[in-house]
Amino acid sequence: MIADSVRLIWCRELQRDDISVDDNFFALGGQSVIMARIQGAFVEELGAEVPMDQMFLNPTVASISAYIESLGAVTP
Repeated sequence: MIADSVRLIWCRELQRDDISVDDNFFALGGQSVIMARIQGAFVEELGAEVPMDQMFLNPTVASISAYIESLGAVTP
């Protein structure tokens, strides 16, 4: 499931293990450098290129996962 993979990436990059699918990236302390690392992980681990504007528009694991799923073929 994409949401599980996205959550694991966020946990790793934000150095937290208590992230839920509805937590807001920015409320968790997310900032541009971390966002860039997460974008890279999405490409490397999921095969999905997620533009920066989509990261701002979809600031939760649930919403960005839905966006990634809408892109079609991804490798979880």
